[in-house]
Parts: sequence; C-alpha cells; structure tokens
Amino acid sequence: MPESRSRRKKKQTYIAPPVSKAAKPSPQWWAPVMVSVMILGLVWVVVYYLSQGALPIRQIGNWNLGIGFALILGGFGMTAGWR
Repeated sequence: MPESRSRRKKKQTYIAPPVSKAAKPSPQWWAPVMVSVMILGLVWVVVYYLSQGALPIRQIGNWNLGIGFALILGGFGMTAGWR
C-alpha cells in the first residue's frame, strides 16, 4: 500500500512573554515602620477610649477614632508592598 505524503509542520511563531525581573526585597526599615504604624493606631484608639475622649486630642472629639483607624489601615496598606 502506498504511503501518503507527510505534511510539513508550520513553525510556531509566537512572541515570548517578556522576561520579568525578580521583585526587589523591601528595605530593612519597611517592616518595623509598618508594625509601628499599626501599633500606634491601636494605642491611639485605646487611649481615646480609656480616657473617655479627653486624650489624645480633646478638641477633635470622635475624629480621634478616625485618626487611629487611618493609622491602622495605613499599616495594613503597607503590607501590600512588603516583600
């Protein structure tokens, strides 16, 4: 029985994905600052509650909670950039 002709395979021409550089590690100060900001926010909120609004800044009232939570969220936001 005769053999059929073999088909020529086309060369695959695709663009290779770009070579990504390895992510640089975070500076040494990143983790201590991140943890310190979170702890500072926690201490700010706890002091506000324990002093019944007299500390840390009496004139701004409940905005002290906003400052404390903003510090905590800022610390957690820094965790996204930590490598």
